Amino acid sequence: MSETSATPFKAGFVSFVGRPNVGKSTLTNALVGEKVAITSSKPQTTRRAIRGIVNRPDAQLIVVDTPGVHRPRTLLGERLNALVEETLGSVDVIGMCVPADEKIGPGDRFINERLDGAPRAKKVAIVTKTDVAGKAAVAEQLLAISRLRDWDAIVPISATTGRQLDDLLGELVGLLPDSPPLYPQDQLTDEETVDRIAEFVREAVLEGAREELPHSLAVTIDDMIERDDKDIVEIYANLFVERDSQKAIVIGRAGTRLKEIGQTARAQIEGLLGRKVFLSIHVKVAKDWQQDPKQLGRLGF
Repeated sequence: MSETSATPFKAGFVSFVGRPNVGKSTLTNALVGEKVAITSSKPQTTRRAIRGIVNRPDAQLIVVDTPGVHRPRTLLGERLNALVEETLGSVDVIGMCVPADEKIGPGDRFINERLDGAPRAKKVAIVTKTDVAGKAAVAEQLLAISRLRDWDAIVPISATTGRQLDDLLGELVGLLPDSPPLYPQDQLTDEETVDRIAEFVREAVLEGAREELPHSLAVTIDDMIERDDKDIVEIYANLFVERDSQKAIVIGRAGTRLKEIGQTARAQIEGLLGRKVFLSIHVKVAKDWQQDPKQLGRLGF
């Protein structure tokens, strides 16, 4: 029997959890090797369970990027936390992310306690952002996180520089069950193209957005029209905010801010589609949509 056939193939799901803005989406993209989750310095950037697929000759790791766990102040926040709980109950491995440059606090302890609700999953502690902390700070954080529970592994990494990502991937794969591939082995995500486009638009708005804006933003795609005669894709997007004052901020003086948003988003979308894109963004007000069950449903939450 050959060495290849003697080695069982492994496949399964891992979910990264942690406070908002600890580097979960950046880590997901780094492991997958392609941008499947948008990133931003703004908290609660991720709003869905996004799957990225890491394919190796001996394994397939499906990474489920989840929203940051937080104490919710809105109905949207409650639903995002519920999404995390649902995800954790179905994965094989949970990676709890804690940044190297911030001391472990009540939010981290709150999340650690929630991991007890997923007894079947293996637990891995990941100290992120080691590129922005000194060796002493990283060592201190590794010691602090080791005191939270008996982890199956503890790995310090930098998703930005790639430091010890291979070590983390090896640990995660080693904890997966024996299984044939769960997705085609050339597939990198199960995200629908229209959802990725909507996220690229939202990410463009988040860049440089004022503090009151990030939570109030939602994007839907009304239509995508392929114009073969001009080799161009027409995309019509709706950008929802909660108040007229926010609409004015997004549009900017004489539409300058909205034009910048469109240019940034279009560059990302053209990279995804491999074609020229005409992008039309219509800014709309959906008053207090984060607290309205009907509006949340219409916006995909």
